[in-house]
Amino acid sequence: MTVEKINNSILHYREELLNHNLYSNIKTIQDLRTFVQIHVFAVWDFMSLLKSLQRKLTCTSTPWLPNNNSQTAYLINEIVLAEETDINQIGQRKSHYELYLEAIESFGADTNDIDLFLTKLKDEDIFNTINSSKIPKEVKDFLEFTFKIIEEGKPHKVAAAFTFGRENLIPSMFTAILKNFQQNFPEQDISKLIYYFERHIELDEDEHGPMALEMVVELAENDLEKWKEIEEVSVESLKKRIELWNSIENIIVDKKVLV
Repeated sequence: MTVEKINNSILHYREELLNHNLYSNIKTIQDLRTFVQIHVFAVWDFMSLLKSLQRKLTCTSTPWLPNNNSQTAYLINEIVLAEETDINQIGQRKSHYELYLEAIESFGADTNDIDLFLTKLKDEDIFNTINSSKIPKEVKDFLEFTFKIIEEGKPHKVAAAFTFGRENLIPSMFTAILKNFQQNFPEQDISKLIYYFERHIELDEDEHGPMALEMVVELAENDLEKWKEIEEVSVESLKKRIELWNSIENIIVDKKVLV
């Protein structure tokens, strides 16, 4: 099996995401606030996928010990560098999660749900926090899938979710989202949000996407069973994203009907 085979397996789900009706239904600034207030959970859990890979592929404890594959260590460290310590519009160092919070707060989006979630996480394990949180079921399912993959601890499966469910998808998906934003909010100041999406498109398309694909190939090690698991995780990652998008779209449309 190869990356090309995986791409063929997930093509249908990628196309569904790139052409999702959610984007055209984000028509008002309140719609946009609703979208980002839920999407922020996916922005946050991405960082956990990232750090899980860094822990698995490099040495992050003392005493230091050499890792088994310096190439995969290099790839994940390079990605972490930008994702965890990028720059905002005025040159301040920020993680991409912090960039997103900064962006959504700039046009009045509410961060109470994600703030409360992270506060509870300090005293509970991740699965208890997910289950007890007052967030949509599809968000819970999305997060549970991520953290079950992380907890299982197989680097090639984490890399599959990270690569085919995120880094290799995001440039095209964010381009579709941005196109809608620019059409529907020509006079609204969402410049920080646009910067966030454009920064992701630039990094993931030119650097992180190809690096993540190389990492998957290295971790698969020509093992057919590993490639099979990579394919399964990649498909399921995209299905969970579709369910998340469906949920956000339903919330936005239902609120319009109620109004």
